Amino acid sequence: MKLNSREEIIALTPLWKGERFPDGRPKVPQKYIDEMYKMTLEELWKPIYVKGYESQFEGDLRTLHDDGRKLIGRAVTATYVPTRPDLLDVMFDVGRQEGRSGNFNQWVIDTLVEGDVVVVDMYDKIFKGTYLGGNLTTAIRTRTKTGGAVVWGGIRDVEQMKQVPDVQVYYRGIDPTPIREFVIKDFNHITRIGKATVLPGDIVYGAGGGVLFIPSHLVQEVVEGAAKTHVKDDFGFEMITQGKFTTAQIDRATWTEEMLDMLLAWINTDPRGEKYRDLDWSQEYDLARNGDPNDTQTAL
Repeated sequence: MKLNSREEIIALTPLWKGERFPDGRPKVPQKYIDEMYKMTLEELWKPIYVKGYESQFEGDLRTLHDDGRKLIGRAVTATYVPTRPDLLDVMFDVGRQEGRSGNFNQWVIDTLVEGDVVVVDMYDKIFKGTYLGGNLTTAIRTRTKTGGAVVWGGIRDVEQMKQVPDVQVYYRGIDPTPIREFVIKDFNHITRIGKATVLPGDIVYGAGGGVLFIPSHLVQEVVEGAAKTHVKDDFGFEMITQGKFTTAQIDRATWTEEMLDMLLAWINTDPRGEKYRDLDWSQEYDLARNGDPNDTQTAL
């Protein structure tokens, strides 16, 4: 048995064709992560949802900071279960053979690199399930620079945690007890945060009190799709204000060629459209010309 297995991570993420970290996780280019800071949760959610990825969001979480800061980065996943003596011995032996020290939560945090976000299923354990406190939050900040954590479980030392700069943590509850009576099940494998399924290397997008987990192989498409949604909204608001289109026309899932022509003209001439001039609209034109089974439906 091996924790954080490169071979297993690659096998779990075969649709990712780009660069990988030494541990095998997909290395989504930083430029796409940077773009996400300018985007909303709904803009990023839509391109995933229409492709059938309907279990990628969880909103039943609390946030360490309520100041509007976002949590965005590459997922490092871990799953824990209630302890039992034989399993505890087995997993500690695995860790010792791999040169790991400390407790099971420290094993994960000790591997973090810049841009990572810890994503852990603590099976909703809060009493004696406090995965993070002041010390480990400081370690996360030191290793990831701008990262944080999503914990389906508890945290402690909240006043100390809030003093650590440039991190955000999503969690289920607070308890003063230290973490006890748990054992690691797997590390950088499939995990679950509430209703969401997460793989290592997914992009974590935490904003507005909820967290979206974007599959690595869809990130480029999702970011570009979100940009298209944003510019269509900007253009659409103006067209409605000017009385050139109705809300029913703007809200259709598929726009007509005439509408797309006007959109591209606006993008190419209006200063607000400058940053969208490299987007490819060929798929939208194909749908407009050839029909779309959803073209009578309201856009998501």
